[in-house]
Amino acid sequence: MAVRAARVFAGEWATGKHSRLFPSPAAANTAVSCAIAGLASFCTEADGVLSSRVKIFDRDLKCKQRDRAAWLMGGKNDFVDSVAENLLDRLEDCKKTFSTALCLGGSSEAIRRLIRGRGGIEKLIMMDMSLDMVKHLKNTEQNYVSNNLETLYMVGDEEFLPIKENSLELVVSCLGLHWTNDLPGAMIQCRLALKPDGLFLAAILGGETLKELRMACTIAQLEREGGISPRMSPLAQVRDAGNLLTRAGFALPGVDVDEYTVRYDNALELIEHLRTMGETNALLQRSNILKRDTALATAAIYESMFAAEDGKIPATFQVIYMTGWKEHPSQQKAKSRGSATISFEDVQNHFRSNEVN
Repeated sequence: MAVRAARVFAGEWATGKHSRLFPSPAAANTAVSCAIAGLASFCTEADGVLSSRVKIFDRDLKCKQRDRAAWLMGGKNDFVDSVAENLLDRLEDCKKTFSTALCLGGSSEAIRRLIRGRGGIEKLIMMDMSLDMVKHLKNTEQNYVSNNLETLYMVGDEEFLPIKENSLELVVSCLGLHWTNDLPGAMIQCRLALKPDGLFLAAILGGETLKELRMACTIAQLEREGGISPRMSPLAQVRDAGNLLTRAGFALPGVDVDEYTVRYDNALELIEHLRTMGETNALLQRSNILKRDTALATAAIYESMFAAEDGKIPATFQVIYMTGWKEHPSQQKAKSRGSATISFEDVQNHFRSNEVN
């Protein structure tokens, strides 16, 4: 039964025949694993995929946090909307249209709401590891501008992408992939799911995110507990993003960074905002207990170190945008080494002579 479910789920949706919901990410992983044993050409089969044995994040806990985020969602989230808009703006820079697209987890609700016909998308598959989040997305579908956009909903895990190879023209991930244990492996699967000349767009949180909270929490733990324990997840640095795209096999990689500063009344409001986004701590090596004294000390230190004159506290969110294409003969390629017809020295001399004149 699991094999059949995986075949329907990962094979036939691309032709519009079926849209299936798995009951849970664990069931999805089981079905996909069974399917891999008897089927070829699925994204999870490629060399380098599922090779990482290092587990940093508790994916089951992250699924529960996504469930909670679905219950707490409500009202406008300016930060998430800004990130989604900036990500989707890249589609307007492309002359190419993308008839079939996959939106992975994270802030998928904002992507669906703000897409507004960009990219010429005709079929959009919304995927999340949380069944409650998928239900929330489906229940709010009537609030979106459709533009004749066919939308399918599915439960699936980015670490075990249940998608057939060469079946998509666009993969979008907004603030979701930074919670995967094997980020290069997840990106490789995204590339395999794309058709030649398909586009990968992603936004992930960078290493400077919540630097104020990290400082305040570290100082509070040292003062109250005499040591520190991991309270916030490690995040990719800007210099790593280009290497990730190259390692995943994408052509024409592009990386840029934005920093957003969001102001809150107090640290508790910041924590509530993180909960509504599903961005709270999911480290496997986390401490399950945060002492009340430490929490209050963190809030007090945060306010004393960073509060503005009006009493509000800032929180920095660094967002790394990544763009990559699946290789295609029509794409621009670098010239072979030694094929240049002019040297940098000649160029430098040319500009120097112009300055003298």
